Amino acid sequence: MRSEPLSLSARDEGSRGSRRRTSPVLAAVALASVLALTATGCGSGNGDPDANARASDSAASGGDGKITIPDDIRDRLKEHGIDVDKWKDGAWKDWDRDDWLREAQDYINPIIEGLWDPDRMRRAEDPDRGVQESDLSGDQGVTDPEPAPVDAKAVSPTYHDNVPQAGKVFFDSPEGTMVCSATVVEDPADPGRSNLVWTAGHCVHAGRSGGWYRNIAFVPSYNDQALSGRELASATEDELAPYGVWWADWAQTSEQWIAQGGPTGGAGAPYDFAVIHVTPEEGSTGKSLEETVGSALPVNFHAPAVSRVESITASGYPAAAPFDGESLYQCQDRPGRLSINSSNPTMYRIGCTMTGGSSGGGWVATGADGEPALVSNTSIGPVNAGWLAGPRLGQVAEGVYDSVSQKFAGQ
Repeated sequence: MRSEPLSLSARDEGSRGSRRRTSPVLAAVALASVLALTATGCGSGNGDPDANARASDSAASGGDGKITIPDDIRDRLKEHGIDVDKWKDGAWKDWDRDDWLREAQDYINPIIEGLWDPDRMRRAEDPDRGVQESDLSGDQGVTDPEPAPVDAKAVSPTYHDNVPQAGKVFFDSPEGTMVCSATVVEDPADPGRSNLVWTAGHCVHAGRSGGWYRNIAFVPSYNDQALSGRELASATEDELAPYGVWWADWAQTSEQWIAQGGPTGGAGAPYDFAVIHVTPEEGSTGKSLEETVGSALPVNFHAPAVSRVESITASGYPAAAPFDGESLYQCQDRPGRLSINSSNPTMYRIGCTMTGGSSGGGWVATGADGEPALVSNTSIGPVNAGWLAGPRLGQVAEGVYDSVSQKFAGQ
């Protein structure tokens, strides 16, 4: 798996993707705070992207096929030694440590037209690196007994009719093409018109040993009709991405994840969350992501103690065996507590057989008002895939969320 944090067993990435058109290229900066004991949602594909994939900026591309972008954005890219034309022609594949942007303000994600096409999205694999018992040695004495495994159940198609907020996040890392799961959430600064997506921190940033991943994009209701592997071989882009491909023009995670996150989560697992702001690859149509899919979930940053949560439903696209990453699954269970170390908050833990690729997927519980709300996301899990753990969302998570919301308020 490769994007570490899904669960103690990095199970979230691994996807390929490619898309036909590019919307304006956005240089984005992201603040990250995410820790994940074990990347549970990683998967990687080894195929090189089409060297001719074309990037487009926030401005329209010129008739000669060259990218035209605002001078201020081009200047910002140059400050990091990035030439947009070379970047879109494949320079983004250079992961030299000096070129791997790490700090919160360094997040840059120019849209590359056609990169996430059906073939590339389907090629994602999951290396299945999970959390070991030794990764949990810092227990502060409050961890509840390991939950019994709960078999993941396939969501009936179309996925949009049942879980309209769910989708997949695709991105590139030094190890290859990867995938995570994610959820469309409300934007307090723009009610009814949200472009915010919630996922795991390890799905956007490598943590203490690296920097921001590249070519991050969100595909809501991926494979909405639950096509089989054979059918997917000839599936069209509209069948795999019925609501389009949305590129991250901003990503933010916790500073804790950036400082402490590791391949199997590390000390950052309790802070393994991220918020991305997206824009359509093919350019603005005037409709937001929330309007396009018709729904967005509120986020509850004041969820009750674990003992008072009756039930949590986790959704995701598990990619490690016995799953293939192409179908949406869910697990429902009453949560228990998981403690990584005495200095960090305890995490929610549920029984669930979902594997890598499900990282970042939303955890939903019914609030005091009787309405569903996102209360966590898949972060880590064991190699044998019997349970999943996710962070409890508190002040740090709310700070990340509010920062991204305010960044785009009024735009």
